[in-house]
Amino acid sequence: MPACTPSDHDPLNLKANGMTESPRQLTPEMLVPKLGDALVTSGRISQQELEKALAYQQERATDGQVLVLGQALLDLKLIDRAGLDQAVTEQIISLRSALQAANRTLDRRVRERTAELQQAVERLTELGELKANFVANISHELRTPLTHIKGYLELMVTDMLGPLTDEQRHALQVSQESAGKLEKLIEDLLTFSYGSRGEISFRQEAVDVRELAERAVSRTEAKAREHGIDVRVAPTDDLPPVHADGEQILWALTQLLDNAIKFTAPGGHAFISLRRESPNLVMVSVSDTGIGIPAARLEEIFEPFHQLDASITRGGGGAGLGLTLVRQIVEAHGSVLSVASVEGKGTTFKFPLLVAAEGGARGSGPSS
Repeated sequence: MPACTPSDHDPLNLKANGMTESPRQLTPEMLVPKLGDALVTSGRISQQELEKALAYQQERATDGQVLVLGQALLDLKLIDRAGLDQAVTEQIISLRSALQAANRTLDRRVRERTAELQQAVERLTELGELKANFVANISHELRTPLTHIKGYLELMVTDMLGPLTDEQRHALQVSQESAGKLEKLIEDLLTFSYGSRGEISFRQEAVDVRELAERAVSRTEAKAREHGIDVRVAPTDDLPPVHADGEQILWALTQLLDNAIKFTAPGGHAFISLRRESPNLVMVSVSDTGIGIPAARLEEIFEPFHQLDASITRGGGGAGLGLTLVRQIVEAHGSVLSVASVEGKGTTFKFPLLVAAEGGARGSGPSS
């Protein structure tokens, strides 16, 4: 097929001549791209006749006359109006058919891709359920032998099975600590599996959030002293009770403090702040003066079974579930856990809790 010249698209080659095209009446042949090529291919004109018509266009352009290719062919009597209209009609029908075929192909591909994505989502959901079930089953199986281990360790360390030397007692106490860590890991795994399946049990009621904060500090004081870190509840005005599951929020606060202690150098601070954010909200914050988290990696800390690299975690250990579970607990309260951090200066986790309705009593009933 002969190559189409610029004039086939711009019949007067106005851009090349630096001219501005004047308004002209719209004609059918103006809507068909590469009309000259189509006319030659169909045998209605020859290549020589096409070149003659294009040259005629250029001559008229020099005189400032706007002339489309079809009109040039008519003026030179190289084609009649009926033949030109027929060629234009055929081209328009061909273009329309091509467009419809392209639309059908696109629609089919969209349906196929949508079905593939739906299958992928279903598969991921199935794999997530399998993972949660596997974790739950394994954790339950680990509980029984661990209970026996803890029981016999307790019997031995209390001399119930005979006297011990100081070295033996110390070894058993270290074993008890390790068994306690293993038990905590198993409990975290079970909680994670329940949360993944939406089965965490909640009993929301009016609770004293300051009391929960003080209990969380009490639970972590020994570890804080061991690491040389000051842990406390920041001074605050009187606060109203909040609507929450006290044990779950206590666990979350303890976990956040434990995490703060783990990544704060000796001489640093970890503390819980409480403030009335609005008439209906109390903001709970846990802050530290630790190593901080790179901004680009803030979301990574909430991924289950994930730890940042050793340079960040400083060998802190853990299964990488603590913050995942804290987020699950906070979101189950209809709240949002946010985090802000500056490398080398510290990190703050915070979430709001609803103020309990007036007259709400502790133990007012289960809620999900």
